[in-house]
Formats: sequence, structure tokens, C-alpha cells
Amino acid sequence: MRVGVEVGGTFTDLVAIDGGTVRVAKVPSVPRRPDEGAFQALQAGKLDLGAIKDLVHGSTVGTNAVLERKGARVAFLTTAGFRDLLFLQRHDRRNIYDLAYRKPTPVVRRRDCYEVPERMLADGTAERPFDAAAFERDVIPRLKAAGYEAVSVCLLNAYANPAHEEAVRDLVRRHLPGASITISSDVTREFREYERASTTTLAAYLQPVIAGYLARFEDTLGRHGFKGRFSVMQSNGGRLPAEGMRRNAITSLFSGPAAGVMGAARQAGLSGYANLITFDMGGTSTDVCLVENGRPSLAAETDIDGLPVRLPVLDIVTVGAGGGSIIWCDEGGMLRVGPESAGADPGPACYGRGGRRPTITDAHVARGTIRPDALLGGNLRIDAAAAASALAPIAEAFGLSPEDMADSALRVAEANIVRAIQLVTTERARDPRDFVLVPFGGAGPLHAAKVAADLGVGTIVVPPNAGVISAYGLIASDFVHYDTMTRRIALDDGAPAAVAEVFRAMRDGARARFEALGLARSACYTFALQMRFVGQAFELPVEVDAERAERLTVAELAELFGKVHESIFFHGAGTGRPIEIVAYRLGIVAPQTDVPALTEGGGDAGRTGDFALYDNRERQTGRLMARGALAHGVALAGPALLEDPTATVYVPRGWTARHDSHDNLVMTRG
Repeated sequence: MRVGVEVGGTFTDLVAIDGGTVRVAKVPSVPRRPDEGAFQALQAGKLDLGAIKDLVHGSTVGTNAVLERKGARVAFLTTAGFRDLLFLQRHDRRNIYDLAYRKPTPVVRRRDCYEVPERMLADGTAERPFDAAAFERDVIPRLKAAGYEAVSVCLLNAYANPAHEEAVRDLVRRHLPGASITISSDVTREFREYERASTTTLAAYLQPVIAGYLARFEDTLGRHGFKGRFSVMQSNGGRLPAEGMRRNAITSLFSGPAAGVMGAARQAGLSGYANLITFDMGGTSTDVCLVENGRPSLAAETDIDGLPVRLPVLDIVTVGAGGGSIIWCDEGGMLRVGPESAGADPGPACYGRGGRRPTITDAHVARGTIRPDALLGGNLRIDAAAAASALAPIAEAFGLSPEDMADSALRVAEANIVRAIQLVTTERARDPRDFVLVPFGGAGPLHAAKVAADLGVGTIVVPPNAGVISAYGLIASDFVHYDTMTRRIALDDGAPAAVAEVFRAMRDGARARFEALGLARSACYTFALQMRFVGQAFELPVEVDAERAERLTVAELAELFGKVHESIFFHGAGTGRPIEIVAYRLGIVAPQTDVPALTEGGGDAGRTGDFALYDNRERQTGRLMARGALAHGVALAGPALLEDPTATVYVPRGWTARHDSHDNLVMTRG
């Protein structure tokens, strides 16, 4: 049996596949005790934990710890003279018209920042050797007195030579044996001091939280008979065994959204679709990602609460438009949706748990696209009167009926989602009409057709059990680890030999890491260079065939970079301008070759008939049926609702839906 458990902001999802049997469960999350919510999902699935061979977990624990500032108490150690590195940050302003703008707040206080007597140069030579005696005399006593849970060490230019960082780590470990110690050269070996310092400090801030969470969850699993392999999802679209995650917790920061992308790509790929726009709309937010040739896009950096994280992550754009997003009116009288969410507690008003403010879920209930007896297969009671009551005040303010208010709010949410998709397509030289839209999450299939129409997309592929695709993505993901490093070289006759040398060193280090985890037997590699024209401020990722990394020529490297630059900026190929290689990214992958497919399960033929809805300012009547009751190959014209226990698919007028041989529901316009 293979099991995936994904803790979201509103619901915790489970997918269990045992041979040809698929079991799914969806239970409300427990924000204050997410490990309890995860175990409740296992209980809801009625699983024998002793029969589980492979359990994969993804959660929002790391994300919530940063957003709620509930991580470990951290000390930040940096080179003398750079104590304010985390507070000076960059010169950019995220909101340029905000006169009261303040820079993002670091997770450490200034009083917890300490200077280390040393100075390493960018070429890896020591201008000022590390003064261990002064450090022990002046800094160690202050660290001991403060009682820190974690220590972050980020010294200037340590990416070029980590010797001083390692010496500091050894001293701190000797004097503070109970503290978790994180050094930047173990987290990210790239230049740009602020980004590296921010990433290292966040890693230190999260390490005790994630390690404690995993220990509690593993203890609970062990007490109930679990003896299988336990893995944790990462933000890069791969997973690692739990023992590997204890040393690298920050890579799990966005595990839930990444798992959804991998599950959608795997399931849609069975039907032959390789170029996708994944659209994950859950209870709190919407995440979108571009998948080309079956591979999701990777970004070199992301951020959380305005703080940069310089690690390879799936290039996911998130907007505050989920089923629990609040519908409200701003000071200028404009209708807004999100980013504030009702979350799991109290949730939307229609859940009957004390929520009073209107949400997207309430809007669907009010206009008829979510039926009161449909959510979670009828296991979650819905109060339609409470939904209408929550919408009434804002509808009155705009002079609209509750149905018109609901319809308008949904269009605002869809406009926000369209804008997010444009960020990963048209703004990156991709035409969305060349892709298919793959919606999932509890709310994604309800909005997919309207979003696709606004983008000009003509085909939608809705996976089976769309509401728990993120949990399936945990099972479907490969074991992956990425290593990055900065080493600037000019693209000249000596560059190919230098690239081959770096590749061999990174490959051998990654292989040793996977061997320690018992994963190296079937490993393969990916390799990318960060390149730019000399004088440019930022680099572009250039993918290189790992099998040819040791045999590349100057001409091949220049051609590869020129094509990437041309595709984004429409110039640069064949100019003859000097080029440099700045950084390198190597990925090691242990692929899962026997991943089971996700299926819909049997249909409920009795749940059919007609339903009434309000859409596009008019009342309509559509066809209602259980999703599993739609026979393969039979076309169903909209308006129609197809329901399963995890999600509802809305097929509007002008669209047609049919099941293919892999249980994917393919919707087409016209």
C-alpha cells in the first residue's frame, strides 16, 4: 500500500493505493496541531498502518511557522561589519506608492545578531583569518547566556570557501551542544549576501520546528504499527526520506503546492498531455505553475512573507483566491476577494462553525454550483441559509441580489486567477493557448472553464479525485535533491574544462548524499548553468544534457545561452558579446518507475437529475450526476455538475465533457 497525506490550510487530504484499489479521505485540518490532522486522515481512510509500504507527507508546518513567527529563537552570526545585513536588505520597494512602506521583518531581532572576527574574499582567500580565541572570549558567553534554540551562520563569501563557517560551527557546537546549528555553505553555496543570509536564517529558524514535528508524527505512526518508508515532500517537486529532511528542513517550505503540480503532471501525462498550466484552487489560495514537455518549471529563488529563499523551487505563483477567501469591499468601494481567508476554523459561513463573513464557497452555495448535500460526499453539512445571510450585507451595499453578488464575486476571483496564470505564461514568452488547463483542489474544477475561456484555452483536463491530487502527487513524486554553487568563469577556451570539473565534483557529492540515504542505485542527473552577458545584473538558467556536461564546447554553450536569451528578450543570439557562467545547479533524481495510476472509482447512478443555478446574470437548469456515473467516451454538454466526494466539476454552457480511458475528464469548448 502507498499512502500520501497532505496537510492544507483548510483540509487534510489522503490518497491510499493498494494494488488496484484507491481510497481517498478529506478531513478538516487542525491548524494548531497539524500532525493530529494528518493522523485523523489516516484514521478516516480506515487504513492498517502495518500494511503501508510507502508513506509520503507534505504539510504547511514550515510555511505557518514563518508566517505566524512561531519558529525557533535564532542567533545570527556574520562577518564583522555586516551585523545589519538582514535589516538593510535590498534597495527595492515592493509597494512603490505606499508612503508608509516598511521592509519585510526578519525572523531574528537585531539584538540577536553577532559579529564574527574574520573576512573571506570572493576568490576564497582569507583577508582576515578567523580569530577563534576572540570569538570564544567575546561571543560564546553571550550565546550561552541567551539560551538560543538555533544558530544561523552566514559569513561573507563563504560560498567560495566555507573554512571559516565550518570552524565557527564546530566551536558553537562544542559550547552549545543543545542548539541546532545551520551554516550557509550547507544550505546554499551561491553569491548575493542578503539572499544567502535570509535563506540560511530561515533554515535555522525552521529546523527545530520541522524536526520536532516529524519526530512526533513518526512516534505516533510507530505506536500504531507503521514500519514502512516515511518520506517528506520538498518545494522542488521531489521528496526525501525523513532522515534527510531533518538536515534540510527549509526545502519542505512549499511542499503542498509542489505535490499538486507533480500529481497533475503525472496524471495528465497518462493521457498524452505534456504542456500544462496547473491550477490548484484549495481552501486558502490558488497556485498555478507551467509544465512544459512534462517537466514543471524551476525557479532559482522564491520568497515567503517578503523574505527571499534562494533555493531551487517549482516556479509556482500564488494568489489569495481559495474557497475560503473573504469577499469584501475596500475603502474605495471596490469589490475584492481575498487574500484574507476564513481558513479551517471557523471556515466559510455555510460550514456552520461560527463563520460570519462571506467567502467564495458561500458564493457557490448561493448560486447553486455547490449543493448542500454534495461536499465531501455529503459528510460535511452545508447551511445554505447561512451562506445567503453572510452575503446579504455586501449585496445590499452594492444594490444587488445575493445571487448577483455571488456571481460577481466569483468573476473577481477568476480575474485574479487569470492574472496569476499570465505571470507564468504571457509574461514569460508563453502563449496559454498552446497549453491545456489542469484544475484540481476542492474548488479548481468549479472555476476552470471560466478561467480557460478568459485565457483562450480550449481544452481542460480534470484528473480523477481532483480534490486530493496534491496527496496523490506525494506518491507520484521522485526522490530529488538539488545542489547549487557560484563559481564565475568567462566563456572562453578554458570554460568547458572548468564546467566538467564542477559537474564531476557536484555529481560525486550528490551521489554520496543519496548513497547515505539508500537511494543512489537508480539515480540520474540534471544540470543547469546560470549564464549572462558580461555586465548584466542577473542570470538566466540554461539547461544542459547531464550526459554531455563533460564534453561541451564553447560554441555549444554560447548557442544554448543565445537561444534562452532570445526566447525571453527577443535578442541576444549570435551577437558575439562576451558571456560568463556565474553559477551551477545539479539535480540528482531517483525516479519512481512503478507509480500506480489514480482512478475515479465506481459511479453512483442514483445521484442524477437536474439542478438550478444562477450564472452570467441568468437562471439556468443543468444536468447533475456523479462523476463516476459518466460513461467513458460519452459526451455531456453543459450546463452540468459532476460531483465526487472530493470536488465538483462545473461544465458551463458552451462546454462539453467526456471521460477518457485514464479517468481524466476532458472538457472542450464548442
